[in-house]
Amino acid sequence: MDRKTLGTMIAELRKAKGLTQLELAEKMNVTDKAVSKWERDLSCPDISSIPRLAEILGVSVDELMQSRTADPKKETFQDTIMLVLKCVGLAMGIAVTVLSIIDELEPEAGLAMLGIGLTCIALQFFRK
Repeated sequence: MDRKTLGTMIAELRKAKGLTQLELAEKMNVTDKAVSKWERDLSCPDISSIPRLAEILGVSVDELMQSRTADPKKETFQDTIMLVLKCVGLAMGIAVTVLSIIDELEPEAGLAMLGIGLTCIALQFFRK
């Protein structure tokens, strides 16, 4: 099981405590925008504020820090794969349409192309 990012941990723990981002921000003496950035893994809390954050969220520093860091390269790679699958699916649909219009497509080949396109689109639903 993958560990959650620090931002995800902060968001889940904050919500479990029934706190809004603004309420957590006030307790931490930061802006609600800072809390929002933490939760979206765009920035991290200052290292000196981690003990206070853990205390407010009702966990130990160790529990809070048992998160994983966001891996932008991995996410970008997955996003690229999903984009390629969408493009292939769309390209197959367009190719079948155009080739059918100009009467240059055998029915079996058209079905195969549509099958490939639909498979590419369907694979996107199995993303982790």
